[in-house]
Amino acid sequence: MGGPVEELIQIALADGDPDGAVRWQAIAVLQERGDLETFTLARRLCAGNTTAERVLGVDILGELGRDRPFADKTLPILRYLAASELDPRVLYSVLIAFGHLRDARALPSVIELASHPEHSVRYGAAYALPNVMGNPPDPAGLTALRLLASDPDDDVADWATLGISLVGHLGSSSSEGAGPRPV
Repeated sequence: MGGPVEELIQIALADGDPDGAVRWQAIAVLQERGDLETFTLARRLCAGNTTAERVLGVDILGELGRDRPFADKTLPILRYLAASELDPRVLYSVLIAFGHLRDARALPSVIELASHPEHSVRYGAAYALPNVMGNPPDPAGLTALRLLASDPDDDVADWATLGISLVGHLGSSSSEGAGPRPV
């Protein structure tokens, strides 16, 4: 699949299934491009009128470019959405993007959303927290992750429990003098 950025965006938007293969194939091509044109259009999508547009913009930005060349420009967009967005689907995508970016500057936003009333948003927070807490893990992030481990939703609790074990593994490997965890 190839073609101009606008065409790929329309292909992704036309797939009504947020987990659809066609949608994600178009997103993967856009992310691989990793260029300014793709970043600019994804940023515009994040301000779109529809939930589908905003989710698509976030999904593209979360893994745009091999070395995440737009991470410094992406984080403020995602943090703004984390603070202002009402739709749980957008918030979930924002949290997954934070997890992919692995940047500790996202931690306050993730902690804030960890207590969201919608289970899918808390699930996204459980995914993101281990990736944005730093090494050694931030104590407030650990507290939020521990609270999620006792969440009434089993999927949220299970993911948070896995996150706690991953964070514990990070802490033990760093105390042994090992290098950073491979990505």
